[in-house]
Amino acid sequence: MNQKTDLSSMTLAKLTEYVTGTLGEPRFRAGQIYTWLHQKQVVSFGEMTNLSAALRSRLEEEAFITRPTVRRELRSRLDGTVKYLFEMPDGNCVESVLMQYHHGPSLCISTQVGCRMGCRFCASTLGGKVRDLTPGEMLGEVYEAQRQSGKPISTLVLMGIGEPLDNFDNVMDFLEILSSPQGQNLSLRHVSLSTCGLVDNIRRLAEKKLGLTLSVSLHASDDATRSEIMPVNNRYKIGQLMEACREYFAITGRRISYEYALIDGVNDGPAQARGLLKLLEGQNCHVNLIPVNPVAERGTRRSSREAVERFRRMLEEGGLSATVRRELGSDISAACGQLRRQEAAGAGERTQKPVETTGRPGPEE
Repeated sequence: MNQKTDLSSMTLAKLTEYVTGTLGEPRFRAGQIYTWLHQKQVVSFGEMTNLSAALRSRLEEEAFITRPTVRRELRSRLDGTVKYLFEMPDGNCVESVLMQYHHGPSLCISTQVGCRMGCRFCASTLGGKVRDLTPGEMLGEVYEAQRQSGKPISTLVLMGIGEPLDNFDNVMDFLEILSSPQGQNLSLRHVSLSTCGLVDNIRRLAEKKLGLTLSVSLHASDDATRSEIMPVNNRYKIGQLMEACREYFAITGRRISYEYALIDGVNDGPAQARGLLKLLEGQNCHVNLIPVNPVAERGTRRSSREAVERFRRMLEEGGLSATVRRELGSDISAACGQLRRQEAAGAGERTQKPVETTGRPGPEE
């Protein structure tokens, strides 16, 4: 597979160059292949019936289509949320979560296998980063979730395992294919990208003016607290992050959403709320408060409902737009990264044979 060419990761321009240059085929063949891959979402070259048999045979020999398989599926009895553990061709696994909203299905996808950011409250970063996901693998999460659910995705969130801006070039190609009129044709205004605050790449993203929503994982209003729970703050201090965020808004005109995970006794007190009000004063932004998911290896505890409500009320009274994130799928291994670790702990992620999808989870799940 490593010696073959991954067509599903190619933008239309790159695919056209490959088809006309490497294959020596007419330009229009690239458009046909691209449509098969990203509109009809076929999983084999044999399904591309408007290509000649000779071309299909050559593609089988020289190229491949990336499509993850469902290794495990957990379905919430509470709200219909579905968590997929997707296995990639090399045996590595990532998670995606399909959530139901009144405006349609929303999918949260992973962008890396593991994560190297090291946030102290997060299960995804336990064990570090294994590798980046390719554009085709990220698209595969979307296509397979749509195939499994039988419904098109209406909104997409890059907030699963991994740091999207740490896989910048692949994520940019993924977004180009996703929004292409000849592909999935999903408006990037329906896409949210979450980052822990890679300042240099926030600036690179701003220059592209993609129209997506940038969600910044802030989680503290002072450097001491943020550095304690988010190692990235040792590289980019809060002041640098805020400057980049203001530049992002000035260039794109897109309001930033700040994610704030409330951790009991760490960042959920009145002093932290007042600090957040001062930090974000004058910004056109929204604060998304998240009661942190408990992770056994981390020892973090979620804030009480009273503390969460007090924090939200203080922000609103101070003039900030703030909401508490609606909890979905709380009965199916809520914290992102936990299902992947559970599966890996069972038999070894890259050596275990694929297991059957569980379907609706039993009480033990």
